[in-house]
Amino acid sequence: MSGPLIAALALVATLGVTPLVIITARRSGIVDHPGALKPQAVPVPYLGGVAVFAGTAIGVTVGRPVVLVPLTAALCLGVADDRFDLPPHWRLLGQVIVGASIAVTCPVHLLWPLGAVLIVAVTVLLINGVNLIDGLDMLAAGVAGVAAVGFAIILHGSGRQLAVALAGALLGFLAYNRPPARVYLGDGGSYLLGAALTVLLAASWGRGVTVPRGTAALALVAVPAGEVACAVVRRVHGRLSLMTGDRGHPYDRLVARGWPRASASLSYIVVQSILVGGALVAVHMGSMTAAVAVDIAGAALLLSLAGASGALTPDQEART
Repeated sequence: MSGPLIAALALVATLGVTPLVIITARRSGIVDHPGALKPQAVPVPYLGGVAVFAGTAIGVTVGRPVVLVPLTAALCLGVADDRFDLPPHWRLLGQVIVGASIAVTCPVHLLWPLGAVLIVAVTVLLINGVNLIDGLDMLAAGVAGVAAVGFAIILHGSGRQLAVALAGALLGFLAYNRPPARVYLGDGGSYLLGAALTVLLAASWGRGVTVPRGTAALALVAVPAGEVACAVVRRVHGRLSLMTGDRGHPYDRLVARGWPRASASLSYIVVQSILVGGALVAVHMGSMTAAVAVDIAGAALLLSLAGASGALTPDQEART
């Protein structure tokens, strides 16, 4: 099945399923209510991740069906967290299990068995990273969608099929998640996206993929990874628990300075696009030096932007 056809089917599937999950979420009470850490003014249904999964599953099924195992596990864990607000240690355990399932279904042959440990660690990192950037309308879906496009260009075979399907599904989801959002990804969706990005990153380090290409691919997941690093620095600085939520993310600081929420989301998507563009240039050059340079430049860019927004300091110390 061709890439454009997979993307089109994923788009149509997500567009069709999303209204159904909105109704289901409202009837089952799985909605996000306004609160201290919630920017919206009215309750918004969760379960958007279920619709994204429906579209993404098309690419997985025609490519490598076994990948449905970790993606389904991630979705179910997140939906359970949405519904029952799981304790942090149970969430972490579940994320490790998802990572282990990715390590089994998408093994990284380089440095095995260290590669398996790295996959588990990256899974936890990206699941939480996507969850952290899922704080404004279209932000997480937009960032992950751009990353999926980058992976679709970098990868071949089943990895490309997954990336194309993910991109199509997220495009369909954004029709409902753009401001003002009618549905959110929820933890189910953010966990799903984190797991999917891990699978794609693992594919970029699989057999037949050059080391420079795999190295450049790291830039595609730099935004969610950087968000975790930023949150850790901020919370350690403020002597807060790493499990404590806050509104000190870079996008929160931009909104606090008067930026429209849509503009704050778009700023992330633009940064993600720059990183993807740099990675694609490095891949085209086929140079390890270029790949490492893109990764370092991307990290420096994210660090400088986080520092400029004041997001490396606790809320009460934020610059205005």
